Amino acid sequence: MIPFLEKYIAAIHASIAASEAIMQIYQNDFEEVIKSDGSPLTQADLASSDIIDAFLRPFGIPITGEETEKMTYEERAKWTECWCVDPLDGTKEFIKKNGEFAVNIALIKEGKAVFGLIASPVNREILIGSADTGVFLFSFDQVYDFSSWKKLSRPEKHNDPLVMTCSRSHHSGPVLHFIQDLKAITEEVVFAKKGSSLKFFDLALGTADVYPRYAPTMEWDIAAGQAILEALGGTVVHAETGESLRYNKANLTNPYFVARTAAMPSSDK
Repeated sequence: MIPFLEKYIAAIHASIAASEAIMQIYQNDFEEVIKSDGSPLTQADLASSDIIDAFLRPFGIPITGEETEKMTYEERAKWTECWCVDPLDGTKEFIKKNGEFAVNIALIKEGKAVFGLIASPVNREILIGSADTGVFLFSFDQVYDFSSWKKLSRPEKHNDPLVMTCSRSHHSGPVLHFIQDLKAITEEVVFAKKGSSLKFFDLALGTADVYPRYAPTMEWDIAAGQAILEALGGTVVHAETGESLRYNKANLTNPYFVARTAAMPSSDK
């Protein structure tokens, strides 16, 4: 038996049920609403959020996330742990119907992402892990067959040439400087563009080495990926200070960051 706590098993089932609801909407016509912050919202975001909420609320752990009512920091600062959820990460990709969207569920303790789950509704796969359990990849159809889950290990070496995974929807000038820094390690850098937190599948599998993000993200966009990557010896750090990202902050916006696999060396810069 794989040593996953009951609440982690609930998160798995929540992500599958949410993914199935997302795909029902995805395969038909749906309406898009623009929220006050300019980001898009669909019926799938709301349906997934309601499903995940129903699975996780019984554990008595507060939830913060993309479509969840935000508590004040004065209230959140009292929490020792919380769920951090993005019920549909990559809504823009969902609307484009390119398949590159995900469901993110993370558990935060004392500001640290300690457990992460990323589900791909289109590929019907789940990437899940923590430092205590290790990291596993499995299909929705394998959820009850623990022996078929693929346990991932820390990568021994980086790709040659290096593979940098990056967003399809967000680009900015500092990334160009980062690429030049990478060339202090290898002369060539290969780019693997992908939407949403699915980039962490590539990092966890070792098919990508690094993911720099010099554009705005929220805590629920990255928390699950950080827990998984750190369980494999990797890092997700502030692009300027080099400190590990923290969660349940007063401001739920992430700083610019760089995610690296354990095999990915730092540049000389």
